Amino acid sequence: MDAKRLVRPGIGLLVLTLVAVGISLGQQPPPTETKGIKIVPVAVVDLGPEIPGMQGRQLRMRMATVEPGGVLGVHNHKDRPEILYVLQGTVVDHRGSEAKEYHAGGHWTAALGVTHWFENKGKTPAVLLAVDIFKQQ
Repeated sequence: MDAKRLVRPGIGLLVLTLVAVGISLGQQPPPTETKGIKIVPVAVVDLGPEIPGMQGRQLRMRMATVEPGGVLGVHNHKDRPEILYVLQGTVVDHRGSEAKEYHAGGHWTAALGVTHWFENKGKTPAVLLAVDIFKQQ
């Protein structure tokens, strides 16, 4: 048997292994810092007088503009359920190893057990409407 035939399959396997290891080692941790995002309060309702047992909680609506390259750092939604709606542009929501792209008219939720972060990979600002129940400190 020709020595070249023995070497080629081994090299192919080695290359595939190195690519797989590089991909798994190349995964970076999620960003913890928020950058390129402007959040403007739209409306707030104090839920204490509205619903028994909701003292200290607010229903709030905010508008967030995420500039190209902007990132909302990793966070969780323990005790703060939220609905996000994309008014303009595109954002990518990351949850663990999964990423999902949302365009204008798209929406997603984040509630108990959700840890995520999102970013604008596009060339234009993304505008989001965020509604959540927030516990005042």
